[in-house]
Parts: sequence; C-alpha cells; structure tokens
Amino acid sequence: QVQLVESGGGLVQAGGSLKLSCAASGYTFGSYAMAWFRQAPGKEREFVAAISRSGGYTDYSDSMKGRFAISRDAAKNTMYLQMNSLKPEDTAVYYCAADRAYGDDAPATGMYAYEYWGQGTQVTVSS
Repeated sequence: QVQLVESGGGLVQAGGSLKLSCAASGYTFGSYAMAWFRQAPGKEREFVAAISRSGGYTDYSDSMKGRFAISRDAAKNTMYLQMNSLKPEDTAVYYCAADRAYGDDAPATGMYAYEYWGQGTQVTVSS
C-alpha cells in the first residue's frame, strides 16, 4: 500500500525558509517520479516542482525557480522541498505526489499524471 506523508510545514515570516519532507512507503522508491503541488484557498491545485526517479531531472514552476529546490534521498525513501525567500503568496497546502516511471525521463508536471498523493502540509507565510 503506497503511503506518502508530508511534514515540515508551518508559519514563517516573509523572506524566511522552510524545508518540507515527503516520506514514502509501500513501493520501490527509485521506480517512481515524484512532485510537489500546492493549493491555496479558493484556487486550483498547481504544480510546484518535480523530480525524476533517479533525481537526474528536475523541473520547477517559473514562479519557484531560484527560490525552491527539490531533492530526494533513496536511502531514506524521502523527497524534500527546500523553500527560500518565501512570500505571502506561497501560502498554501503543499502536497507530494508519486507516479510510476518506466524510464528516467523528465518528470511530468501535470497533476493528473500522478497516481498517489499525500494528505498535505500547511505552509503559511506572514507579511
């Protein structure tokens, strides 16, 4: 049974940093591409960042490039999102997602490509 559990969210002032974690279990970690999405109140879920099964490919939403960094640690079955220079508009629930990948290609950025989802972790950035 695939399980994804996010942690690391919280309240931070604008300009601050947070590091989110997504602990995965129930599947072969290295066989899945993974991604972060977020959803703010009243808005649709949007793509944040994605990483290929080996970590060799990463992709980011334009608004996060240079501020966020996605990574994964196969030894810990965990994916991370380092978020720096946070802005109030980054306030949202952040979700991790996983998709079975049959090759080590550039990861998908569309939410419908991802089969498994965590419950989300709240990030609130105060101004």
